[in-house]
Amino acid sequence: MSQQVTAIPWEARTTTSQDVIWRYSQNPIIPHNAIPTSNSIFNSAVVPYNGEFAGVFRCDSKTRQMQLHAGHSADGINWVLNPDRIEFIAHADRTEEISAFQYGYDPRVVWIEDRYYVTWCNGYHGPTIGVGYTNNFETFYQMENAFLPFNRNGVLFPRKINGAFAMVSRPSDNGHTPFGDIYYSESPDMTYWGRHRFVMGAGNGWESTKIGAGPIPIETDEGWLLIYHGVLTSCNGFVYSFGAALLDLDRPWQVIARGAPYLLAPQAPYERVGDVPNVAFPCAALTDADGRIAIYYGGADTVVCLAFGYVNEIVDFVKRNSSV
Repeated sequence: MSQQVTAIPWEARTTTSQDVIWRYSQNPIIPHNAIPTSNSIFNSAVVPYNGEFAGVFRCDSKTRQMQLHAGHSADGINWVLNPDRIEFIAHADRTEEISAFQYGYDPRVVWIEDRYYVTWCNGYHGPTIGVGYTNNFETFYQMENAFLPFNRNGVLFPRKINGAFAMVSRPSDNGHTPFGDIYYSESPDMTYWGRHRFVMGAGNGWESTKIGAGPIPIETDEGWLLIYHGVLTSCNGFVYSFGAALLDLDRPWQVIARGAPYLLAPQAPYERVGDVPNVAFPCAALTDADGRIAIYYGGADTVVCLAFGYVNEIVDFVKRNSSV
């Protein structure tokens, strides 16, 4: 098992573009009906795996159940998804009490130490943060939920911080949450979570209603690069865009810089039209040794899309346009 990968998906920025983040010209990369049972496929997580790529995908079924499916790809663009949803095996006897399937959505995946950890919005008397792991993207084990309901957007850091596992999340309510701030939590064992710290709250304009963490934070010399989604409430409903912030490496609840403008907003047809219009929702990012980044995001809660950029340009953008 290896995280090494020969090349991440990539398409160069056009000579006429000045955007920090640019869309893949062949978006969407995964259509809504890539498996026979799916109504839509979006808000999914991808990681390097054995020289190729693997991931966990949100595939809402034709009964409109929110479900998680595994998938594999040689190039990170063309995907084969398992038509059967992931059936989590209880990590321990007491885990059986929480593993009865209600729903699961918006997964994130990260390699930490010796396994791929999966977090997702788990249905347990309302939305909370489910935690599990896999070594092969075939067999998945479910651990204890990280938090009480209600919570969403649980995103692990890719390594321990000050000797503890670390996660950011967004406490919420049981509905289509009209509020939400990002908090930081620690755990000694990926079971018991505490030392909760406020990170940042909803801001202005594109992020004035609520915010939530996106892909796994990226460690840079300037701090943790956190790509996150922000939501504004328009006369036509919620609009989901994404931007970025820099967090302190040792105290990630401290915000070093926070970009005031968004990086990408729903402006392409596949982001504006779908089951939920006007949504660009990032869940995963791949980086390489040349500092390139490929961001996987959901378009209009219907399809999976790709955008590209350079980590150093995003960091410079955040610092140059910081609202902090």
